[in-house]
Amino acid sequence: MEIVFLGTSSMVPTKERNQSSLLVSCGSEGILVDCGEGTQRQLKVAGIPLTKVTKVLISHWHGDHVLGLPGLVQTLNSSTTEHRLQVFGPKGTKTQFEHMKNAFFMNNNNGSLRLEVSDVETAVFFENGEFYLEAARLEHTAPCLGYSIVQKDKVHINVEAAKKFGVPEGPMLGLLQAGKPVALKGKTIKPSDVTYKTKGKKITVVMDTELCGSAVELAKGADLLVCEATYANDLEGKASEYKHLTAQQAALIANKAEVGKLVLTHFSQRYKNTQQVEEDARTTFNNIVCAKDFMKVKV
Repeated sequence: MEIVFLGTSSMVPTKERNQSSLLVSCGSEGILVDCGEGTQRQLKVAGIPLTKVTKVLISHWHGDHVLGLPGLVQTLNSSTTEHRLQVFGPKGTKTQFEHMKNAFFMNNNNGSLRLEVSDVETAVFFENGEFYLEAARLEHTAPCLGYSIVQKDKVHINVEAAKKFGVPEGPMLGLLQAGKPVALKGKTIKPSDVTYKTKGKKITVVMDTELCGSAVELAKGADLLVCEATYANDLEGKASEYKHLTAQQAALIANKAEVGKLVLTHFSQRYKNTQQVEEDARTTFNNIVCAKDFMKVKV
């Protein structure tokens, strides 16, 4: 999987930072987490076709996380090729989406976009053969969800072992890879005899929230945690007032969840650089990087 950060500011964009958005590429799917103002332009600057986006995960309906959604939907709907877009968000998302459509006189009945909008419960809400999506409720001033994108373990054929057991190429290997034993020359060959697994990767995205146990549980064991760090530690009171995280609190989530790497994002426009934020976080968790617009991270 690969993440492209399209917006790393908080409520107010800056010259260097757009409002919140990131794109996770997972196989043939492009999973957009939030869609702040200007996101479709950021995609174009990054050289990513808008049709790469197949799913949008909305953390919450504050403007800095969704103001780019109307433009993205309208552009996709005016495309000459049919495209399917699934939009997921916290309870009330279907209603909020209808309000948005009415506000902008949006009607995709005659367009090329196949649009599906769903309210998400806290649990696994999407699954296919390659990965699943999981949500957890966060603690913010509006209904808000964090998300995990989890690759499934992959089963591979051990070619040397298959040759040793005399398994021919073809349907038998397919059955073994699917976890089913096969009979060959009077012997039973088990999947464990000729296959091995590689563990799937996990990415967790925690946007606007105060420190809460559900964020830790959602991120448990993640290879990469993307987490908001709106304020440095000296503004903990302001973070508490607006239900945001300080850098150290974001690092505490990473520490408790035992994640592999932490990427901080969603910085207040007051910070000209992220040095103070990063230094505050490193007192609690070491493997940290502060996101910048158009930064790419492979997992």
